[in-house]
Amino acid sequence: MADYVVYDVTVDLLTPLHIGSGRILLHEYDYVIHGNRTWRLNEDALLEAQVVDDPALADVLAQRPPAELLSPADFKEDSPFFRYVLRGRPRAQGEGAELREQLKDPYDRPYLPGSTVKGALRTAIARYAWGEMGLRPDVRELGRKRQWAARSYERRIFGPDPNHDLMRALHVGDSEPVGTDRLAVFNVQVFNRGGASEGPPIEVEGIQPKTVFTLTVKVDLALFSRWAQKHGLRLNGEKWLERLPQVVQASSRALMEREVDWLRKMPNMASAVSLYRKLLSLNLPPYRCPLPLGWGTGWPSKTFGFHLQEDQRFMAHIIHTYRLTKGRWEEGDPFPKSRRMAVVPRRTQDKKRIITTPLPMGWVMLTFRKR
Repeated sequence: MADYVVYDVTVDLLTPLHIGSGRILLHEYDYVIHGNRTWRLNEDALLEAQVVDDPALADVLAQRPPAELLSPADFKEDSPFFRYVLRGRPRAQGEGAELREQLKDPYDRPYLPGSTVKGALRTAIARYAWGEMGLRPDVRELGRKRQWAARSYERRIFGPDPNHDLMRALHVGDSEPVGTDRLAVFNVQVFNRGGASEGPPIEVEGIQPKTVFTLTVKVDLALFSRWAQKHGLRLNGEKWLERLPQVVQASSRALMEREVDWLRKMPNMASAVSLYRKLLSLNLPPYRCPLPLGWGTGWPSKTFGFHLQEDQRFMAHIIHTYRLTKGRWEEGDPFPKSRRMAVVPRRTQDKKRIITTPLPMGWVMLTFRKR
């Protein structure tokens, strides 16, 4: 028997995706808006192009926003003063306005880090395993610290320690990068249960829908073998990795059904509800599965989510104990009370007007092909 099962996986983006680098870009220092597009500055090239003999003047120029050194003639895509150009522009356009940077490789090409994909797969397995194992919310199972709150449940599902963690057997590689032309600016808005937006928009660099990535997934079968058992390394949960696409498919379906139930009661969410219902109506083969990935997909997609909401007293306990909400929350209230949505411009059917429509962040479709 082979030691590994290897899959070539295609990742199709269904909605805007943002995986943050951790850096905040500043308007007129890191990027500039021109012609309804966002231009990422090459600050070093801009400063080097200034022909200044006076050191004092050079110091003054270095302290000015780099965007002030540009002329209208510089706005060409092949200009050395720009690293890349993004479709769209942020709503906030004052000096120092912020844009969250998308993770990219050293050549500014976006890619999917294997660790992010693996983390999303782990959460999907956990949600599925919870139901299959018949687990129930119990405050006695919770850790004292917020970051370790679910450790007891995770150990029961994945294994008692790092050496016996099921996810040791799952290896997910980084994807191949795609071109900078797949990047765009997305304005993300927080919508409450009444459909109204809360607070200023969150501006992010992101990857456009219909972008396709490829990566490799390997399952280490040796860790389920007699050899592993003999050496005290055997893992449990092989059945979930053997059926990984089907497990993720079932987990995501349950999540989408609850999102539809939440969103259909809100105004202006027809496009988001339509997207989920379309995905739910698909008769997917066993090697394809939708998955929420990256930033903005919400609390339910990052945790055991709706399983915890089966017990309102349990929810009240974790919300208050771990301070999961800043506002007022009472037992029986929905949690979370809002959703982050990308506000995407679209043309009407007659193509005479452009309207904005909220779409959920970070939904992708995975297709597994065994080598």
